[in-house]
Amino acid sequence: MTKRYAALLRGINVSGHKKVPMAQLRALLEGLGHGGVQTYLQSGNAVFTAERGDEESLAAQLRTAIEEHFGFAVDVLVRDGAYLRAVADACPFPAAELEAKQLHVTYFSAPVDAERFAAIDRTAFLPEEFRLGDRALYLYAPEGLGRSRLGEQLSRPALNKGVIATSRNWNTVTRLVEMTRD
Repeated sequence: MTKRYAALLRGINVSGHKKVPMAQLRALLEGLGHGGVQTYLQSGNAVFTAERGDEESLAAQLRTAIEEHFGFAVDVLVRDGAYLRAVADACPFPAAELEAKQLHVTYFSAPVDAERFAAIDRTAFLPEEFRLGDRALYLYAPEGLGRSRLGEQLSRPALNKGVIATSRNWNTVTRLVEMTRD
């Protein structure tokens, strides 16, 4: 059975590091036998269909192909359309009332629990706040991620040790939901 997935590449095409042209990423995915390949923006979002595999094996396959083709390693998460819709639907913040730059989702490669973030004094960052979901963290940053002190704290390597974490703004979250609809 063919299923639609989104590949989320972490840390490419930002600050001059790890350049992955989207046309080459599309060709790479097609070369792996995937269909319906599309990319969104230049920051490492691709949608494709696959007849076989699961999220982990598809991510590993793409990670290996990128390293072989481009000569550097890139963290990759692959999530199916149903998961992406469930994350968007479960948003604990009033997404329809906020600007897209105020709301972000960080996707994790594995479940994370509140204990991981227990050292963060949430009241020190108000009105910014975050909530956890299914392998996801929702961040409300009224001034946007670029000015978010809480976002900076949440992205510290020590907090994300042992998991791949990659963030997307709400526009990208909803666009990937649309692109992965069956």
